[in-house]
Amino acid sequence: MRTIKKIHKAEYSPIADLITYSPLPSRSLQMIDPFLFLNHHGHQVYKPNNNGLPFGPHPHRGMETMTFILEGDIMHKDSGGHESVITAGGAQYMTAGRGLIHAEVSSSDFKAKGGPLEILQLWMNLPAQHKMMEPAYKGLQKEDIPSFSLEDEKVTINLISGTWGEKKGAFDTVTDILLSTIYFEPGGELKVSVPAERNIFFYIIEGSLTVNGQEVPYRNLVEFNNDGEELEVKASEESILLFGHAVPFNEPVVAQGPFVMNSEAEIRQAYQDYQQGKFGQWKH
Repeated sequence: MRTIKKIHKAEYSPIADLITYSPLPSRSLQMIDPFLFLNHHGHQVYKPNNNGLPFGPHPHRGMETMTFILEGDIMHKDSGGHESVITAGGAQYMTAGRGLIHAEVSSSDFKAKGGPLEILQLWMNLPAQHKMMEPAYKGLQKEDIPSFSLEDEKVTINLISGTWGEKKGAFDTVTDILLSTIYFEPGGELKVSVPAERNIFFYIIEGSLTVNGQEVPYRNLVEFNNDGEELEVKASEESILLFGHAVPFNEPVVAQGPFVMNSEAEIRQAYQDYQQGKFGQWKH
């Protein structure tokens, strides 16, 4: 059975009027290779005639994002010409690669009507060989994401990427990364085996879960050792888990602002390329 190394409480760091909690990176944990960063926005309720999400046009290079929309919506637009509004239950997968500019805001409908909002964004690293690849984006609605329940119907897995037994996730990722959101009813139990060399990403969004005998409340990230394969997860209340795993890249990581590269020189080059317009043109 996998042993727990440490439990990391998400720090409260609001962005304008957007409730935001972030467990990674923190003072106690830099990354869970290749998982770099997680922002947990909400849960909150927006009033009608609101400003919505505050993420106007900004650049990225050398990394990827997976955005999970639990409630509300998010409108994505980027310099590669991609544009979409993804609603509750959907997800967005963006590969920044050599560089793009994108904005993540709320739809005009959400800004006019308001409503509940809860969105998580996870940053994943790209290995050196893929950092300068062509940028890409794909958004999928809830009905496009494979979802299945375990035998007792108390655990439902939304498979975002990777494979789970015979089942295949919604997105084909650049590297071998499994990502899922898992919904537990009270009394739900999940047993899963993860090869010891793979790093586990385990963040409780809502509720409370007992994992390998230790109870962990919501807004906590569980860091595991790479010493076993079995996880046993039990829920005493309705809970939601963001669960993933991947083989670590074990490469140097230099992250500065929106860029994630392997060296300081590559970071300087990224800023220079952005200032010279090499990330594409932003069209309003």
